[in-house]
Amino acid sequence: METDAIRVPAEVQYAGQLAALAERDAAAKEVLPPGWRLSPRAVRDFITGDPKLGIDRKFYGDDPLVDRAIVTLLGKQGLMLVGEPGTAKSMLSELLAAAVSGNSNLTIQGTAGTTEDHIRYSWNYALLLAEGPTQRALVPSPVYQAMTLGQIVRFEEVTRAVPEVQDTLVSVLSEKQLMVPEFGSDSRVSAKPGFNIIATANLRDRGVNEMSSALKRRFNFETVKPIADREFEIELIMRHLDADLGARRGQVTIARDVIELLVTAFRELRSGSTEEGTVIKRPETVMSTAEAVNVAFAAAMEARYLGSGTVTPAEIAHQLAGVALKDSAEDAKRLRFWVDNVVRERARRDSNWKTFQAAAQSLWN
Repeated sequence: METDAIRVPAEVQYAGQLAALAERDAAAKEVLPPGWRLSPRAVRDFITGDPKLGIDRKFYGDDPLVDRAIVTLLGKQGLMLVGEPGTAKSMLSELLAAAVSGNSNLTIQGTAGTTEDHIRYSWNYALLLAEGPTQRALVPSPVYQAMTLGQIVRFEEVTRAVPEVQDTLVSVLSEKQLMVPEFGSDSRVSAKPGFNIIATANLRDRGVNEMSSALKRRFNFETVKPIADREFEIELIMRHLDADLGARRGQVTIARDVIELLVTAFRELRSGSTEEGTVIKRPETVMSTAEAVNVAFAAAMEARYLGSGTVTPAEIAHQLAGVALKDSAEDAKRLRFWVDNVVRERARRDSNWKTFQAAAQSLWN
């Protein structure tokens, strides 16, 4: 696979780190779980980092949650990662699949158009008519492939699929097999060791297509929460911004206090409470750390190509509007209230907030 794409799978991006962990397992004569490429300890170190081996941390959150996720994948239940949008559920599922199976590409994207064929199998109808129901005519789903290979399959946004489709997973998780009636006596497809399912669901989608109790029992639920520590969130955004800018990092200047302003804005709008204790209405839109990184990067691009090359609070205000005003007309009123009341008071004593307020006010005018 070419590595000059905008984004490559985790197993390609971190191939060197995965190889180093595999070598450590071999040197320590670790007994790997059936079907696993790495030991559970190496999977954890791949995700949470190991400075001694030069393995960088990739998931910034609750380390015990990572441990529980790994233990779940060792058992019979599937792993369900739930949480607010932008809390790195999909990234965690990709990292787990890359470390356990060496392949994170067996993925189903849950939508209203997801059918049972996406979970079971379909047919190449030209070959089906010419040869009948042969293995060559069958088009395996990601679940089918994961079962035959003994690997992890990922089901993103499972609650976006209708309940009838979701429940196709019940027999897969409980019996670890699929039936292909067209094959007659060879109709049973049994999962090889290493097979499991990692699903994700947004808490804001709860009630869109509620999972059946039978399916819920087949999953172990883990909640991925937003980053609680403000200073850590600032460091994380600056680190991701540096990585996203790449070679352009030297062409853009962005001070820490500007990122601090961005984080303050996101945390207040996310929580519905300001640093001074003022209660504000939370926007309906997602105000996650991932979105904050996107705002910082967009502000850097504006400064680089349309501005002076230095990111100021004005660029942050311009790009924040694109995030906060995308879901609801009421969000515009909530953001304006925050600017007119909270930001205005800060602008009287802080030049950064004054610049931010002036840029934000221009959006209303």
